[in-house]
Amino acid sequence: EVQLQASGGGLVQAGGSLRLSCAVSGFTSDDNAIGWFRQAPGKARKGVSCISSTDDSTWYEDSVKGRFTISSDKIKKIVYLQMNSLKPEDTAEYYCAADAHYWCSRDPIHEWDYRGRGTLVTVSS
Repeated sequence: EVQLQASGGGLVQAGGSLRLSCAVSGFTSDDNAIGWFRQAPGKARKGVSCISSTDDSTWYEDSVKGRFTISSDKIKKIVYLQMNSLKPEDTAEYYCAADAHYWCSRDPIHEWDYRGRGTLVTVSS
């Protein structure tokens, strides 16, 4: 059974940094993609970033480019989302999800193969 566990959220001031972690377990193949999504209060859940396990190719949503960095530790099976220069508009519940193929899909999170619980990020102004 594939399981994903997101952690690392918290309260931070604007301009600060946080690193989220997504612990992944249960995959029988190394070909998968891990994505981060977020849902702000009253808004739809949307993709933030994604990384392919095969070639480490990445994708970022425009509003986080240059501020967020996704990376993976293949030994520990953890995908990180380093978030720098945080803004109040980054406040959201952050979720990680996984697809059982190597490319980063642009599909909404409910169409991904596996989804984990969220971790709350609050950025104060």
